[in-house]
Amino acid sequence: MSAGGRRVRDEEAALWRNVARDVTPLPRHAERSEDDGPDDCRPVEEPPVPARKAKPRKAARPAPPGPPRQAVPLPDLDPALPAGLDKRTARRLKRGQLAAEARLDLHGKTQAQAHAALQGFIRESRMARRRCVLVITGKGSVASGEGGVLRRMAPRWLNEPALRRHIIAITNAPESSGGAGALYVLLRSREPGEPDRGAG
Repeated sequence: MSAGGRRVRDEEAALWRNVARDVTPLPRHAERSEDDGPDDCRPVEEPPVPARKAKPRKAARPAPPGPPRQAVPLPDLDPALPAGLDKRTARRLKRGQLAAEARLDLHGKTQAQAHAALQGFIRESRMARRRCVLVITGKGSVASGEGGVLRRMAPRWLNEPALRRHIIAITNAPESSGGAGALYVLLRSREPGEPDRGAG
């Protein structure tokens, strides 16, 4: 036996055997130190965690449509009981203290002519932003006559939806302006930019 190119002496071999006798070999499964080869230092690869699938969101259900809004019907216009006015305005209107900005005389017209004329007059007055106008129907006689018919029909025509939505109140004019044979008509204010829907 030789070491480094020389023969090992008997006493050196005996010393080695004596030292090796006290050495306990490591088990095969024992962990190796960092000085071990690179093959024992490989990191353990953990299996990839599967990504969670996002649950599809349920589309919000649209709210059921509510019942259609119904227009509140306006009260009937009555020359004897002007509604929709404060007491002061109603008193001034009845006394003729609100000057009429325009007047329409229905004397001598048939019902069809008077009806058409009244619709056009209200439409024109709304376009001109008039607030108070006078409609002359004539008192008529007790017997059935055209004048008496117009006196009865004028309030009905003014209560038709096409005209009613433009009117605040009507009242019989004072005697100085025709009395029971004439009506004061108080119109609603026309807002700027309001489309003209006409009276018909």
